Amino acid sequence: MSTTEPYQPDPRRWKALAVTLTAGFMGLLDVSIVNVALPSIQQGIGLSTGGVQWVVSGYALTFGLVLVSGGRLGDTLGRRRMFLIALSAFVATSALAGAAPNELMIVIARLLQGCAAGMLTPQNTGLVQDLFRGPERGKAFGLFGAVVGISTAVGPVLGGIIIALFGEPDGWRWIFFVNVPIGAFAFALAWRLLPKAPRRKHSLRSEIDFGGVFLLGAAVLCVLLPLVQSEQGGLEKLWWLFPAAAVFGFAFVRWERHTVRRNRSPLLDTRLFTTTPGYSSGAALGSIYFCGFAGIWLVFSTFFQQGLGYTALESGLAVTSFALGSSVSAAIAGRLVPRWGRRITVAGLVLVVLGLGGVAAIAGAVTPSATGLAVAFPLLVAGIGGGMVISPNTTLTLECVPTAMAGVAGGALQTGQRIGTAIGTAVLASVFHAVVGASGEHYALALSVSMLCAVVLVLVALCLAVLELRARRNQTTPLSKEERDRRDAECSSADIQRS
Repeated sequence: MSTTEPYQPDPRRWKALAVTLTAGFMGLLDVSIVNVALPSIQQGIGLSTGGVQWVVSGYALTFGLVLVSGGRLGDTLGRRRMFLIALSAFVATSALAGAAPNELMIVIARLLQGCAAGMLTPQNTGLVQDLFRGPERGKAFGLFGAVVGISTAVGPVLGGIIIALFGEPDGWRWIFFVNVPIGAFAFALAWRLLPKAPRRKHSLRSEIDFGGVFLLGAAVLCVLLPLVQSEQGGLEKLWWLFPAAAVFGFAFVRWERHTVRRNRSPLLDTRLFTTTPGYSSGAALGSIYFCGFAGIWLVFSTFFQQGLGYTALESGLAVTSFALGSSVSAAIAGRLVPRWGRRITVAGLVLVVLGLGGVAAIAGAVTPSATGLAVAFPLLVAGIGGGMVISPNTTLTLECVPTAMAGVAGGALQTGQRIGTAIGTAVLASVFHAVVGASGEHYALALSVSMLCAVVLVLVALCLAVLELRARRNQTTPLSKEERDRRDAECSSADIQRS
């Protein structure tokens, strides 16, 4: 019989959140920080062109592949246990990547590191759901959104600083080694601060849907592999994987529904998308936004380093204003979600459109030497808008998800964002290189066209946000304070518990 236990605030919840966000920051940071280190890796161990692609894309591939399974394991085994296991694996694989003597070892290390990060990330959203309720949850997700935004945007800056400090031949190793002491310290604090889960009443085998794991993993792999290999002709050679992904996806949905009808635990209960208010629309919005948002960073890195001859550090500093704007606005926006709701997301997307549109206009209007400084203000505007999108959308998407499904729901949300990142990176990088052409010219025009493509993608997300805002307004009449409190309690209570 399902039971609902009263919520008792953990007095150490904010300290625990700080520890988990630190670990989550490392995992997300390693998605983008490697981009500026690629010349250093090539110089250090003679990395081939194919190896470069796998160092970058292999991490993203395995990261996205295990997010939902990692979330489900956290729901089943307990988020503290999964957090500690995944963090240990991430530290070990970071050390392996940093010590890699050749191309094969660093590619293997990056694949394993992506798996560990993918297991680690959904524990963050699950722990926020576990530890916080009401307005506090909005603040916590605001900090989580700030971490997501900062980690994506600040990666090039930190990568450039590390390489500048340790030199080109071996500086790339410290991009990975720096995770070791930080991760070890976070592990010690997490062991002490994270709450323990109750002992499981059933065996792990009976609670894990292995059929669902296989089908969903195959579907995600078939989508991501052609995208992450797009620079090596993956879209032309592996296009047939997209129809295969549709087949695996259809089979996964049928399997999960069959599993529910048999009263067994599904990997991802499809009712999460059909009956949980705001989840499906919020997940779609986040995925499409990440197509435009996350795809711009490889374009910027290529433009500044290859087009303008910037160093890795200079390239990172050129986009710092976005990270600054995003970090501040995300923390503030998270606190305003209970009052303003989806309107914050709409306003943020408008600012992102204006900021990226401003970059597109400026890139073709100033001399190349002035571009880095000229785009600082529009990137600041886009960053402020970006911070108003990620954390509020995460809060609104997960606000009515039962606590016992928080891990898998966060994993599915992040999977959509990883797929969006892969699509956006493939599309914008392809557009950029197509405009530059074989002559290696027209870098400013290529930047402008790529930014306009990103604007189009963000506009699609804006349309979804407006539709969601209208739907929320039309769903119910204004509620009294008592009704709102009761609804919030229902949304945030753990109404699906282990039998």
